[in-house]
Amino acid sequence: GDWDFWPDWKDRRLWVTVTPIVLITFPAAVQAVLWERFRLPFGATIVILGLLLGEWVNRYFNFWGWTYFPINFVFPASLIPGAILLDVVLMLSGSYLFTAVIGGMAWGLVFYPGNWPIIAPLHVPVEYNGMLMSVADIQGYHYVRTGTPEYIRMVEKGTSRTFGKDVAP
Repeated sequence: GDWDFWPDWKDRRLWVTVTPIVLITFPAAVQAVLWERFRLPFGATIVILGLLLGEWVNRYFNFWGWTYFPINFVFPASLIPGAILLDVVLMLSGSYLFTAVIGGMAWGLVFYPGNWPIIAPLHVPVEYNGMLMSVADIQGYHYVRTGTPEYIRMVEKGTSRTFGKDVAP
């Protein structure tokens, strides 16, 4: 979704919960089929590598090629560490239940730390016109996306982190 497109929407609350939950279904399904039929413990990694390749092709040609958004505005999330952990848990345990509980938990917990080296430079605080903002927020203000409601992009008030007036605790 949109949380995975724009760096100013890759927030610390909803992006790290929604993205791993939504994206675990296909790797888990292919992992189960490859393990059941062929005893190959790398189904999740293959699916994620294919998804990541497709995402990079999409982001490069559609966002940079047609609209000239800088590529660091639209980079996809990296799910490779979670996929490797999911496959390793299945390979070591051989149990679907153990993989679902422990591997699924590892998939979700390693998502944010696995993406942190990519996102960290965009969370650097800067002063811009007397306001304390992040680099990602400044990018969102300078590269306005059509169809984006202004209330979503307001800094620390009404962002995708909350539905209220202020940031949720």
